[in-house]
Amino acid sequence: MESLLRWGIENSAPSGGDAPPPAPRKDLDPAIIDHILGKPDAQLMKEALEVAVDETKDGATRIAAMDDLEMACGFILRPDLKKLNMWEPIHGLLGLPTTTDGLKVQTLWVLGTALQNNPAAQLAYLSLDPLPGILSCLSPPSNSAEARAKAMYALSGLLKHNAAAVAGLRSADGWNALRTSLEDSDISVRRKTAFLLNTLLVPTSDERLHTPDAVHTPSSSSAPVHPNSHASMLSDPSSTSTSAMTMEALQCESAPEGSSLLDAFISALVEPVPFGPDGESEKDVEFQENIVRLLYTYSAQCRGAFSAAQRHSLRTFLNAITPADDLFSLTTEEFVALKGAVA
Repeated sequence: MESLLRWGIENSAPSGGDAPPPAPRKDLDPAIIDHILGKPDAQLMKEALEVAVDETKDGATRIAAMDDLEMACGFILRPDLKKLNMWEPIHGLLGLPTTTDGLKVQTLWVLGTALQNNPAAQLAYLSLDPLPGILSCLSPPSNSAEARAKAMYALSGLLKHNAAAVAGLRSADGWNALRTSLEDSDISVRRKTAFLLNTLLVPTSDERLHTPDAVHTPSSSSAPVHPNSHASMLSDPSSTSTSAMTMEALQCESAPEGSSLLDAFISALVEPVPFGPDGESEKDVEFQENIVRLLYTYSAQCRGAFSAAQRHSLRTFLNAITPADDLFSLTTEEFVALKGAVA
């Protein structure tokens, strides 16, 4: 530091003088400069990824590198991993033979954080056909509970407000994978599944965005469209609409009676499969709240109808709830509307 200061003083031009500009120093160690000023975020991210994909490194070192990368993605607002050529190697980690469960957890964490609220990232990552790889991480036999939960986090980041990604669920057998997750032994996976499906079900039409009670959002005609911002979504509102496809998946008219995805949600509410390492728990309030919220969205906001068998199951369950109960986080008016839909 003293050497840099001395050089700066000695090579400063006198005030008003005609001295030639100082010659650049060639004896400065770039590592020292990086230590003083800090490396650019992009360089730090690239270096972390290089360590993570290096199969000669030990597992703990690779996991720590991905942890650093996840923190960087969370710190930077909508990081452009496409420009840094990082999407392919990050996704590739999910399928490497040397990827341990711990490294898989961190990789899925990075994906979810980088995709969250980032329309450009969603489209860039979707070009790699990532759904089969992420969905495979939901399988209990080969993935830990933590990995399955992080897979749902990554899946949420990719699917929310992304019609193109949701459309790909059918060919990737994604809806069936989500149905299976409703009976996962880890309750956090069940909660995330119900919460995600409700998010995908909520209508997001252009008309709704501009209702008087909605939060003001600049229209596509008055706001510049940047590919890495939410303004790009306004230029094509249909690209964010996932409600109709989710309704179709829930109802699944081609499925045998009583075996639709909606039936699975109702069954998970009224007759939940025990969860926990030894199946010691039978009921979880947050999971029930998420399902009840989905059923309200389905019936009240999407005008979905219940079959006679579904109404019977739900009527028995809902009639046991009194006004003194929590009403599963619904308002009294919402709860009455749901009961009316199954009456």
